[in-house]
Amino acid sequence: MAMASLTASSSSITLLNKLFLPNPSSSISHSRLLRFSVRSRFTSASIRAVALQSDVNESPSTVIEETQVFACPVCYEPLLRKGPSGINLQSIYRSGFKCGQCNKTYSSKDEYLDLTVTADLANFNEVKPITTELFRSPLVSFLYERGWRDNFKRSGFPGAEEEFKMAEEYFKEAEGGILVDVSCGSGIFSRKFAKSGKYSGVIALDYSENMLRQCNDFIKNDNTFDSSTNIAVVRADVSRLPFPSGSVDAVHAGAALHCWPSPTNAIAEICRVLRSGGVFVGTTFLRYSPTTPWIIKPFQSRILQNYNYLMQDEIKDVCTACGLTDYADIVKDSFIMFTARKP
Repeated sequence: MAMASLTASSSSITLLNKLFLPNPSSSISHSRLLRFSVRSRFTSASIRAVALQSDVNESPSTVIEETQVFACPVCYEPLLRKGPSGINLQSIYRSGFKCGQCNKTYSSKDEYLDLTVTADLANFNEVKPITTELFRSPLVSFLYERGWRDNFKRSGFPGAEEEFKMAEEYFKEAEGGILVDVSCGSGIFSRKFAKSGKYSGVIALDYSENMLRQCNDFIKNDNTFDSSTNIAVVRADVSRLPFPSGSVDAVHAGAALHCWPSPTNAIAEICRVLRSGGVFVGTTFLRYSPTTPWIIKPFQSRILQNYNYLMQDEIKDVCTACGLTDYADIVKDSFIMFTARKP
C-alpha cells in the first residue's frame, strides 16, 4: 500500500504511544539548568576535497575526490568520492564513495546514502532489537510527524519548536561547522538545523530506511529548500558512525538514547567523531520522573524494560565515562535535555 494512501487516525497514534511511551507523573518538577563554562570558539569543520589521480581505465574527465566528511564504517578511513562535491541531496545522490583501504563501495539508493556495514549485501539483512526495528516500520515512520511525536508532550517534552530553540542555544559555538543529527527519524530537527543556515553542513542520519524516505519526501515537498541546501540524508548505525575521528562540530540526538541498543557504545562513538570542543546535545525519556511515587517505580521499570530508559545521574555517568565533560541538563517530568562537550 502506498504511504500516501495511509491515514493517521488519532486512535492509532494513541494506541502506539500507550505501548511505547513512559507514563508521566501528573505533577511538574522544577527544571534545573547547569551552565557551560565559557570557552573560546573552536575551529569549525570545513568541507574540503583533494583531487586524486584518475584510474587508467576511466575517462580523463572523471575525477575522484577525497572527502573529509564521510568515512568507511568498517575501518574509519576517509572515503574516496567520485562525483560532484558538497553536502546536498543532489550532489550526494550523484556521487559514488569507495574506501581506499578495504575497497568497499557505497552509493545512494532510494535517495539516501547507505553507509552501514551491511550496505549492498545480497544475502544478509541484520535484524536489530525491537527498539530499533519498530522505527523501521513504514507505518511508524509515516505517523512520526503526523501525531506520534506530539504525544511526547504528555511526558514533559516542550514541543519540537521549543526543543529546537533550546538545542540551538548549546550549539552556538558550533555554528559554521558540521552538525550530525543522529537517529534523526523523519528529519524534524535536521530540516530546522539546515534551514537556519548556521552550519556548513547538516547530516540527517538514521538506521531506518523508511524514516529516511520520509525525511527526503519532507525536504522535496518544502519549497523553502533548494538543491544547494547543505543537508545530506544518510543511513548509518549510531554505534558505527561513518565519520573520521575528530571531524564533527556538533551532534544532536532528539528522543533517541532510550532506543539505542547500547547507549554507552553510541555515546562513545559520538565522542570519537566530535572535534575537541565539539558539542553533544540529546533528549530522551527518563525511566520515571522525579515525582513518580516510589511504590510504582519497580512496576514501571519492568513495563519499560525493552527500552534503555536511564535516570538523570546515569546519563551523566555514561557521558563522563565516554570521555565527555561539562555535562549539563534540564529536567521536566520524564523529559530530559542533556549536553556535554568533547575536551
